[in-house]
Amino acid sequence: MSAVIGRVRRVLEVVFAPADPPRAGRLALYGDLAATGLVADEKAELVLPRGDQVRRVRVAVLTLGMTEALAFLLSASGETRQADSRSWQAWSAAALAGVGLIGRGRLVPDVSPAGFGAWRVAPLDPADHGWLRSLAAAMPAYGHALAIEGSRPLRLVDPEQLVRAFWDAIADTLVRTPAAGVAVRAGAAAFAEAGPVALTGSTAWLEETARSEEAGARLVLRIEPPEDDSEFRAVLQLRSGVDPSLLVDVAEVWNAPPAVLAALGERAETDLLLALRRGARVWPPLGVALRDAAPAEVPVGDEALDELAGDSNALEDAGIEVLWPAELFAGQLALRGAVQATPAPGAVTGPDFSLTELLAFRWRPTLDGQELTEAEVAALAEAKRPMIRMRGRWVRIDQELVRKLRHGGSRKLSGAEALGAALTGSVQIEGELVAFDPDGSLLTMVERLRAAEQPEPLADPVGLRATLRDYQRRGVAWMAQLAELGFGGCLADDMGLGKTIQVIALHLQLSRRGRGPTLVVCPSTLLGTWERELTKFAPEVPVRRYHGAGRSLSELLPDEVVLTTYGVVRQDHRVLGEIFWGLAVADEAQHAKNPLSRTARALRTLPAATRLALTGTPVENRLSELWSILDWAAPGLLGTLERFRHDIAVPVERYHDEEATARLARVTRPFLLRRKKSDPGIAPELPPKTEHDLVVPLTAEQATLYQAVAKETLAKIEEAEGMARRGLVLSLLTQLKQVCNHPAQFLHETGPLPRRSGKLAALDELLDVILAEGESVLIFSQYVEMCRLIESHLAARQVRSLFLHGGVGVRKREQLVEQFQAGEAQVFLLSLKAGGVGLTLTKATHVVHYDRWWNPAVEDQATDRAYRIGQDRPVQVHRLVTENTLEDRISTVIATKRQLADAVVGSGESWLSELSDTELTELVELSTTPAKSGAASAYNPSAVGRAPSIESTASAPPGSTSTADGAAQTSSTSGQHQELYGGLPSTSEGLDDE
Repeated sequence: MSAVIGRVRRVLEVVFAPADPPRAGRLALYGDLAATGLVADEKAELVLPRGDQVRRVRVAVLTLGMTEALAFLLSASGETRQADSRSWQAWSAAALAGVGLIGRGRLVPDVSPAGFGAWRVAPLDPADHGWLRSLAAAMPAYGHALAIEGSRPLRLVDPEQLVRAFWDAIADTLVRTPAAGVAVRAGAAAFAEAGPVALTGSTAWLEETARSEEAGARLVLRIEPPEDDSEFRAVLQLRSGVDPSLLVDVAEVWNAPPAVLAALGERAETDLLLALRRGARVWPPLGVALRDAAPAEVPVGDEALDELAGDSNALEDAGIEVLWPAELFAGQLALRGAVQATPAPGAVTGPDFSLTELLAFRWRPTLDGQELTEAEVAALAEAKRPMIRMRGRWVRIDQELVRKLRHGGSRKLSGAEALGAALTGSVQIEGELVAFDPDGSLLTMVERLRAAEQPEPLADPVGLRATLRDYQRRGVAWMAQLAELGFGGCLADDMGLGKTIQVIALHLQLSRRGRGPTLVVCPSTLLGTWERELTKFAPEVPVRRYHGAGRSLSELLPDEVVLTTYGVVRQDHRVLGEIFWGLAVADEAQHAKNPLSRTARALRTLPAATRLALTGTPVENRLSELWSILDWAAPGLLGTLERFRHDIAVPVERYHDEEATARLARVTRPFLLRRKKSDPGIAPELPPKTEHDLVVPLTAEQATLYQAVAKETLAKIEEAEGMARRGLVLSLLTQLKQVCNHPAQFLHETGPLPRRSGKLAALDELLDVILAEGESVLIFSQYVEMCRLIESHLAARQVRSLFLHGGVGVRKREQLVEQFQAGEAQVFLLSLKAGGVGLTLTKATHVVHYDRWWNPAVEDQATDRAYRIGQDRPVQVHRLVTENTLEDRISTVIATKRQLADAVVGSGESWLSELSDTELTELVELSTTPAKSGAASAYNPSAVGRAPSIESTASAPPGSTSTADGAAQTSSTSGQHQELYGGLPSTSEGLDDE
């Protein structure tokens, strides 16, 4: 049934037809009924576009009674999507609002024009009226396509009036119970029976409640504080419905001038009495006024004041306004967090802040931002009422604040947690985010860290055989200041900006201070690079490789640099942990991005005065990677992984929470230095880089395979659930990407290769131009098998190429790089994982991404093998994308993620497995039209399952004008109906001319 309802919501338009009594109204569904499997039960006259005109037409409709209509409109209100018709969205929102008004007690008995007893929704407050106007403006013409009888030119019924009639129909349907009949003075059956019952006798009593809510007077309670410690009081006032600026004390009403009495209305006394009756039901102190012959005010005891201060919405819902003294809101009592040192037994403490020190959390109460005195704190802690006299005025408080003060803070914070709280300005206490104020040594440390964010460049250290650039000197100074403060950090410069030489300079700086040896952990492919760089730029520094058979740390010198790999750290972490390193460096730190991996756990066991992570991509897929890197460099700064995921990762990744993003930026800024090649003054000598997508068609064989794979696997996905479904989805995406690359890859063939793949044909054309101009190119694919096919194809064309993949050893890898840089081959094939980091390939002036890795940070990192310092020619990046396939559509998502790759990104490809069957089909289907540039929103992982608000359609129909009676007006002149109806196709099923 849910699938049928989903189709109905997308295909059919909805309009409401009022009736007398209101509960007899009907919701009419019209449009392509055949597509939904529904059958029309009558025909209705609607105003719809017909050709180039708007005309009255008879349309086949399916009508629903109010009970069925509510079930239909509220069936999937939390699953509304942009694909649903705009008229269904609008009437669904109207149904939700109507039920909400009834739940708030906005009901009055009334008599219908035909004389039947009926319930309607009233009164409406200003916020309700504002929402109603917004909904009416958002209502598309298809949703109120009823003609005003006798209107010339043809006019549509005002949508605001139609929604009010719909709300009255909901009220008249839902409220009819025996209890409802008892609630009225007379004619109980007319308000309780389901069938139409005419009211007999006098109906004058209905005038007290059923007249328009805009007329008459409204009760206002003005809360006045005492001059001493006596009770508060609520002064009764009346506000004019005609002139809301007129507000009169009830005690003075009866002696008011005639003009004032006229503005309050002839029934001001009745309005007051009815309001007091309504109010007394929800706030009993008003009952005192009902017993008074001339009520003017009511006393407000502490308990009543506490209830009213905690929630005055009940009175507002009863149509009674509450005015509080301005002084109660002139300032604000608040609790802020602070800490005080509580060193562990036997701990050695000093004047400076310590990350290992235990700190006791304490509450710091403030008024208007100023800290309270001890006497004021004591008075606040003993407060029994929701108001307290303080500093010459009354201040509003709540009992939860008092409870926290009385119990104090029981939580202990580590120094690292306190530092994180001080940097963000907030801390989680009992599940609540509260403001935090650092002081003492903690405040001093925060000020020093913030000063370190903009360090003065250091002079090149003694022993460095190179001249550092200005930004590199600033990087060395930043790392040195962190080391001096006892912290570590993450140097996240773009690839090619010289992170290695900055670390060498830092080692020379720290060695002069006697900090001890330096340990560099890197991928095995970079051992040679580090050794050559150290030998070249710091030849006096002793270097050893702790790698391979016979590795040893004997006779280690205080200023020595030890090079090792992540694999060795996993095996020898106990041996390496016996030495206290002055500096520990994790190069390409994304290798330890999984905090639960053996690599990350082993890395954490290495003791070091300063830990430094190097990576061009601190976040590749998810924020837990950033946590893993920084928790190694600055342990405890971001709290536990579980708390980080709950407080930061989920709000940022899933909901794009701006406040959580800002808190993360504030706490990481002192410990993460990020520079990009495009930043002003970083690498001005770099030549330009141009990037473009080369969109290519599928061959007939590829298209056939693509459709067959999609159809077969989608059928299996529809039947699967849970992890099995996720696995099938990711398998489908992988298979379709292989088909897009080349049928031979998908079929695991070795040939033939020519004329079977649009991508391979496009690559041939690119290479013809590149090789003819004597230039060199890097070709990346995430699939080793695809690289082998390209290698075989190039060999058949007598084009020499080099091929680097994960199975190539360190020495061979270095030889391949040297051969390419020496110009021995113009084409270098690289698997993305093996060739994406740690290489300098500035001989290349072209980079081809044969298939898309759906993470822009990884693609950019691969491109930076050629586009890095040392490159003196423009670099062109070519991305091959198969037309009208999932690659074409997903490229729009990559474009939106690229701008976030250096800070916050989603969760890689895993979000794709959460798509519904319909969304997945739309993503992978082989379409006949190109993907639009804005298509990313349809496949945005953060938007999956999110219901659009009514504001998404809230714009008045263009071309409509307002008439004296508020009806939307349009002429039958050619072309104008296209604007009124938003350019939607006209309804064709069952049309009859008038």
